[in-house]
Amino acid sequence: MTDLAQLQAQIITDIAAAADEAALEAVRVAALGKKGSISALLATLGKMSPDERKTQGAAINQAKDEVSQALAARRDVLKSAALDARLASETVDVTLPLRDTAAEAGRIHPLSQVWDELTTIFADMGFSVAEGPDIETDDYNFTKLNFPEGHPAREMHDTFFFHPKEDGSRMLLRTHTSPVQVRTMLSQKPPIRVICPGRTYRIDSDATHTPQFHQVEGLVIDKHSHLGHLKWILHEFCKAFFEVDHINMRFRPSFFPFTEPSLEVDIQCRRDKGEIRFGEGEDWLEILGCGMVHPNVLRACGIDPDEYQGFAWGMGIDRIAMLKYGIADLRQLFDSDVRWLSHYGFKPLEVPTLAGGLST
Repeated sequence: MTDLAQLQAQIITDIAAAADEAALEAVRVAALGKKGSISALLATLGKMSPDERKTQGAAINQAKDEVSQALAARRDVLKSAALDARLASETVDVTLPLRDTAAEAGRIHPLSQVWDELTTIFADMGFSVAEGPDIETDDYNFTKLNFPEGHPAREMHDTFFFHPKEDGSRMLLRTHTSPVQVRTMLSQKPPIRVICPGRTYRIDSDATHTPQFHQVEGLVIDKHSHLGHLKWILHEFCKAFFEVDHINMRFRPSFFPFTEPSLEVDIQCRRDKGEIRFGEGEDWLEILGCGMVHPNVLRACGIDPDEYQGFAWGMGIDRIAMLKYGIADLRQLFDSDVRWLSHYGFKPLEVPTLAGGLST
């Protein structure tokens, strides 16, 4: 009996030491298999006397039962551990990631952003926004703006004209937003202070020109406006738009049919490693045209030039957007590439304000 107790204790120890189900199976075969140690003891019962069989048989069967129970308990432990290890090594996340809300995933196009920035800046100066149709008359687009007959801008190589009407007149896609100024002067009495942002069209297409582009023009008409006022407005606009504390500007004589005198405006900048920084450096970059409204334009719009005077300016929204946000090719603004928009776009809820920052 002492030998049986030692054998059982050894088997229980081997069971506890089994590291996996294969090792445990080896212990089971060594103990309970056909040639196992406990099976060999059970085989000796037939050679024993009835009294020995009664006492030793019960002890051997009890040992067999306890070994079987230990084997089952250890097998459950090993199976559970193996399952845990498998789950840890074969983990698969079957849940979908949380989708961004529309306010987080969507982006405002840089042109729309700059449009809002312009409106915010000039609204703070007391300007209202005026709009007009994209399809215009030759009279509003050219004649009332002092373009003479035969001017190159009237020709087909520069302007999108529609087929002539029965009376010979032709509608066209406006080449600038200046017709909105004409419509404003015809419908309102001075004083007038408006900006005119919108789409414009010209027959031109390359890395710096597109057939359809955007402009913003400004107009001030009253009795006492002069170039000093114009310079101040443009200076304050450039500081606010490019978000710098100071910027130098240079005004050069030029010619436009609708202004007299006419000026081109350059702003101070520094070119460094493909970037342009404003408000510093020794370089100059042309950014817009401006001037005092020509008396012929005032007369054509029913305003007496002896009583009223004014000034106007115009610039490309696409151009200043490219300058401010480092966009290299104008055509990228119209490619509808979502990847490009995710890089250059703005979050919808980040509305530009002068107090909070235009482009935060």
